[in-house]
Amino acid sequence: MENLLLTVAKGLVNEPEKVSVTVDEPKEDGTVVYHIHVAEDDMGRIIGKQGRIAKAIRTVARSVAIRNDQKVMVEID
Repeated sequence: MENLLLTVAKGLVNEPEKVSVTVDEPKEDGTVVYHIHVAEDDMGRIIGKQGRIAKAIRTVARSVAIRNDQKVMVEID
């Protein structure tokens, strides 16, 4: 999952070397939270107009997680 998020995020930004993904420990309900960190100038590119790109990233992550019987959340920092 981490590699998927890195690949997608790096393809969207101007400074791919500043993209990183961190993972939190699973919460009580089993949800794993992934944090995507990008350069401040690339924040608009990763979020998109009205949050459409961010929503698409979250949808892809949830689709992969469902196939693996997991619960995930993606946050963009």
